[in-house]
Amino acid sequence: MRVLGIDPGSRITGYGIIDVSAGGGSRYVDCGCIRAGEGALPQRLKIIFQSLSEIIADVCPDAVAIESVFMNRNADSALKLGRAQGAAMCAAVNQDLDVTEYTPAQVKQAVVGKGNADKTQVQHMIKILLGLSKTPQADASDALAVALTHVHTSQTLSRVSQVSTARQGRMR
Repeated sequence: MRVLGIDPGSRITGYGIIDVSAGGGSRYVDCGCIRAGEGALPQRLKIIFQSLSEIIADVCPDAVAIESVFMNRNADSALKLGRAQGAAMCAAVNQDLDVTEYTPAQVKQAVVGKGNADKTQVQHMIKILLGLSKTPQADASDALAVALTHVHTSQTLSRVSQVSTARQGRMR
């Protein structure tokens, strides 16, 4: 399974791609940042949509995971972030992919072990968990963390489902 993780931003959108083996191990494929620049917001959203559409077409992910918008003190920033997230989601859905959202706290909890971890802690754990020789840029690292969160969550839900099915079989 190939997972594309996305850390949306109206100026910089991070992306990270990992492959998951049948045994459950994760392997780094690629990561980077889409730099939408300083122009008008509609033009930046177009860049995000087109760039992610190209990435999706190139890497053919099986799943897309995206960090959800968090409400900050600045409502205008949250609205811009939400629009960037929407452009990213549309790029995935436009290619018939399901999108799963994770909160920043869920991502930090899954990767670092505490929901209030800072960016440097996330970067450090991504480097260790994926066996990277150098630390990815913060937005790309966050996107890889979103992808890993999706993998861990999917694996856990699969195990829970298997246990539940096995228990139901014993009760009959």
